Amino acid sequence: MAGAARVKICGINSAVALDAAVAAGADWLGFVFFPPSPRAVSAAHAAALSARAPGGGEQGGPLRVGLFVDPAPAEIAATLAVLPLDILQIHGTAAQARALRDSFGRPVWRAVGIESAADLPARAEGADALLLDASPPRGATRPGGNAVAFDWRLLRNWRPPAPWLLAGGLTPDNVAEAIAMTGAPAVDVSSGVERHPGEKDPALIRAFIAAAHGTAPERVRQG
Repeated sequence: MAGAARVKICGINSAVALDAAVAAGADWLGFVFFPPSPRAVSAAHAAALSARAPGGGEQGGPLRVGLFVDPAPAEIAATLAVLPLDILQIHGTAAQARALRDSFGRPVWRAVGIESAADLPARAEGADALLLDASPPRGATRPGGNAVAFDWRLLRNWRPPAPWLLAGGLTPDNVAEAIAMTGAPAVDVSSGVERHPGEKDPALIRAFIAAAHGTAPERVRQG
């Protein structure tokens, strides 16, 4: 699996989803703290789910990522008091990313909506990593997780200013192509591994991670 893209399974909201992601080799588990999302969880629920698997880093498990939208510091603090997240992922401004990093001493990933080449970030602006997602369609109630892909060809001449992840419209069927086309070192999926909005499918999780890692699904299931 040398050179395989790393994988974040976002929107974990059930024991079934978490267990499948961990068993299949996910690098990050994402918990959504944004009530309009069908994948939203409370800090207490996320903590109970997280306790099912070893923590990240030295414990050998996947890292825990919390997704927030325009968060106030008090919201982050309240969540961290219940669940010691490894990474904060935000839909918000560069200034918010810098402030949260300084306040909480944790890596901050900033999501960036992409519609044209002009949207591609030229600077990290305080973020430890950038998550490139499609701009939300008109009328969307969420800034991400809308099962929409942007034109991956836009990334051909882009020079990443920081570590980055590719998101938006990824599925087990297209993730290998997306990685090959963009050179993405990591990918993020939520709706692309669901039976219904907010309901993860273990088989789709296994297939997605297998495709991103370049391994056969059978090998992942046996592991």
